[in-house]
Amino acid sequence: QVQLVESGGGLVQAGGSLRLSCAASGRTFSSYAMGWFRQAPGKEREVVAAISWSGRYTYYEDSVKGRFTISRNNAKNTVYLQMNSLKPEDTAVYYCAARTAYSDSYYPQPREYDYWGQGTQVTVSS
Repeated sequence: QVQLVESGGGLVQAGGSLRLSCAASGRTFSSYAMGWFRQAPGKEREVVAAISWSGRYTYYEDSVKGRFTISRNNAKNTVYLQMNSLKPEDTAVYYCAARTAYSDSYYPQPREYDYWGQGTQVTVSS
């Protein structure tokens, strides 16, 4: 079992920045591929970014490319999402997720993940 706890959400004006953190406990963090997802009211959960267990490989949803950066620190059992140039359409509950990594790959689909955090609200005002 892996427990995931997100933090760092909040209210920010358009153009601002936030850094989300996801702290993991349980089994060896470096054996897990990680992802950040978001869900806005009335919409399906969608991938924001994903990262392989080593951090070498990353994936970004098109709308966040160049603005968001996913990273991880395996020594601290933590994955991060740096969000810059935020837009009102980025408003959503953001979730981190983990899955066992059988290769050094990222996984961009929500259905590929086994463990989820409780989510943190990000609100971007115009």
